[in-house]
Amino acid sequence: MGLSVRFSGTLVVHDGWRGVPCLEKEVLLSNEGLKKVEQELEHLKSVRRREVAERIKQAREFGDISENSEYEDAKNEQAFIEGRILTLEKMLRNAKIIEEASGDPEVVAIGSQVTLRDLDENETYEYVIVGSTEADPAENRISNESPVGKALLGAHVGQVVSIGVPAGTLRVEVLGVRR
Repeated sequence: MGLSVRFSGTLVVHDGWRGVPCLEKEVLLSNEGLKKVEQELEHLKSVRRREVAERIKQAREFGDISENSEYEDAKNEQAFIEGRILTLEKMLRNAKIIEEASGDPEVVAIGSQVTLRDLDENETYEYVIVGSTEADPAENRISNESPVGKALLGAHVGQVVSIGVPAGTLRVEVLGVRR
């Protein structure tokens, strides 16, 4: 990475190879999400790196590495781990911790747990609005950048929100907001 400069709080990185400046995106994380990223990074650096280095060492002992699939697999895994380490380090450099919102507790914000009622299906759902890094639809954690997340931000208890989704328009009522 080349030269980096801050303009109005935004980090601009000059990529010397391409000669093109690029903005590093702010990564929104909860305290829980920050801990998970830090733990994964520590595990990769302290455990996985050593394991893969040992695999590479053992694979080299098999002889000719040009036709050694164990060596090739270990080198590929090493590249993946090093790439993931760089990604996590970049996330931590650009992390902004989601603070508990000081505004109206009945208004949806990042970090809010939202209870919704689908007006067409009359079903109730609960979601937590999180940054895109922590989004996990299987755990009902939706990104603030997703269509549903964007539409809900700023909505208040009792409000009906129309959300454009691939299947059409989803109409939901905000039943509750917890932080």
